Amino acid sequence: MIGLIFGETNFPREILKKIKKRRINHLIIDLTKTKIFKNYNHSFIVSIGQFGKIIRILKENKCKKVLFAGKVKKPRFSKLRLDLKGVYYMPRIIKSAKLGDAAILKEIIKILNKERIRTISSLSFNPELTLKKGNYSKLKPNKEDKADIIKAVKTLYRLGKYTYSQGAVVRNKKVIAIEGKGGTQKMLKRCKSKKFKNKGVLVKFPKKKQDLRIDLPTVGLKTLKQCKSAGLKGIVLKSKQNIFLERKKCISFANKNKMFITVK
Repeated sequence: MIGLIFGETNFPREILKKIKKRRINHLIIDLTKTKIFKNYNHSFIVSIGQFGKIIRILKENKCKKVLFAGKVKKPRFSKLRLDLKGVYYMPRIIKSAKLGDAAILKEIIKILNKERIRTISSLSFNPELTLKKGNYSKLKPNKEDKADIIKAVKTLYRLGKYTYSQGAVVRNKKVIAIEGKGGTQKMLKRCKSKKFKNKGVLVKFPKKKQDLRIDLPTVGLKTLKQCKSAGLKGIVLKSKQNIFLERKKCISFANKNKMFITVK
């Protein structure tokens, strides 16, 4: 039995398809605000502050392994329903939340590890959702694009305090935006330009000291459309350290709009 701790985005649904196909015994801990998985079998709707309940559900069902997938947004801590273990662990969660949403998950992993519940990679059942090094579109980055890519990669690697940053946008060798707590979508909205079309690049790499079992940079058709709207020419990911959804649709969209998809 494996425990699936799910947040928002379409990634959890892809995992469920594979797990059901392989007939793997599982249960779902639903941490989504909109209770996305309430109609699924063996699904439990739990508040992120109910650590006692989460641990009890996992242990009662003999779950020694868990998998995290989807985005868990930082909650309003003053409105959380806390159980006794939640009260005990909450100061650690609040402290980690200052570093971004992913830090909350990392703290939960530490808590589960103390309870002898091991966290496995979110890609354990879906390795096909990550991309290897190469170019996946007809269009390839030219000399100017490569200069922008190098600038964006260096920018991400140099970040220290921005531990929640997985993305950077560079145009004409200038850093236009760095992903903040609002995520990729808000960053791309800030990058819209009437002056430029098909100019600039979005690079999405894992954060510094990223726990590669969770919260990998995720890209899908929505991301490509947002890049197009922002006037960008392409997107760059890190080899085997990404989640790439709707592959065929993304590649088709990139080819149609003369954009590139590259993996370093």
